[in-house]
Amino acid sequence: MIGPMLAEAWSALAANRLRSILTMLGMVIGVGAVITMLSVGEGTKAQVQATIASMGSNLFIVQSGSAQSGAVRTGAGGQQTLTSDDATALAELPGIVAAAPVAPGNAQIVSATGNWQTQIQGTTEDMLIVRDWPVVQGYPFSESDVRSAARVALVGRTIVTNLFGDENPVGQTVRIKNLPFVIQGVLSGKGQSLDGRDQDDTILVPVTTAQRQLFAGRFGDTVRFIMVQAASPEAMATLPADMTALLRQRHRLADGQDDDFQIRNLAAMADSAAQTAQVMTLMLAAIASISLIVGGIGIMNIMLVSVTERTREIGIRMAIGARQRDVLLQFLLEALMLSLLGCLIGVAIGVGGAWLIKLLSGLETVVTSESVILSFAVAAAVGVFFGFYPARKAAQLKPIEALRYQ
Repeated sequence: MIGPMLAEAWSALAANRLRSILTMLGMVIGVGAVITMLSVGEGTKAQVQATIASMGSNLFIVQSGSAQSGAVRTGAGGQQTLTSDDATALAELPGIVAAAPVAPGNAQIVSATGNWQTQIQGTTEDMLIVRDWPVVQGYPFSESDVRSAARVALVGRTIVTNLFGDENPVGQTVRIKNLPFVIQGVLSGKGQSLDGRDQDDTILVPVTTAQRQLFAGRFGDTVRFIMVQAASPEAMATLPADMTALLRQRHRLADGQDDDFQIRNLAAMADSAAQTAQVMTLMLAAIASISLIVGGIGIMNIMLVSVTERTREIGIRMAIGARQRDVLLQFLLEALMLSLLGCLIGVAIGVGGAWLIKLLSGLETVVTSESVILSFAVAAAVGVFFGFYPARKAAQLKPIEALRYQ
């Protein structure tokens, strides 16, 4: 039964090719827009997730607190209250994998072939654990390098590109603030951070070297902040209270006295960024879906015209034994065929549009199988929904009145 009906639906659509094509156009545009917008949204979400992953997982940042002079209060980091010993103590708390102190600053780096302005981060070997930042060439500095304030460095890929090109930098000497440093290793690529900063444009040196030689007088024995990695997402719920209690005890803060540090949950910030990207994807899809409704209205309109034009045909069918449900199914199949054909062409256009956007603008686009399946499901639902009224109207025609229709 369905096979002959599908063949007849195809014949009816083919008999009015131009009208059928124009009717499908709304569905084509709607599905193409949905696929393209979803691909842009998914691409943005994928970029955000990749950036979040590059930062490391389950991270806290412990910053120095604000300072007050009279009625004037500075922001976070206004007074240097954290030390490398604080990081060591934090790392011993249950639920913490590692804690890396950071004493950052900027400096000009000079090699035999050029120079480059970059960020220097004085830290410990735990930074490679906290940030999940493996050394891909050479080897990391060790605890003994930190104790002896050795002049060794790990460089990011941006430094390698700008100072050494295709040459292997491991073992070579660069000058930082006129002090010679031996490059021990090259860090893996991280890409941009959430704030757009190039994470590979950095050099890691032992924290003691930064404190005593590169930035002497700026930090003393203190550090700007400490990066802490929790063992699991579940542990992150209780760790802030434990870290606060430990640091207040170490800093000898009396009851009622304000904390001289701040603890920030980077995982919460990352989740917020991911949720924002998800909301943007849904908004883009919702806007593009308006075109599907317009396409559905076009299908309803043309099916009503078709019912009017084929009134005598309907009367003849019902006179020779066709039931109302047969007529209803026939017109529903025609509406569904229009919708699905338009969807098929729209998917092709949407995939092509996503590729074109990526090619011309450089934006990351991701076409997922879920978006294609969703488009077909929505197109089928639109075809049935907007085709039902014309089909029902055809099925309810009286055979005698239909045969008399001119």
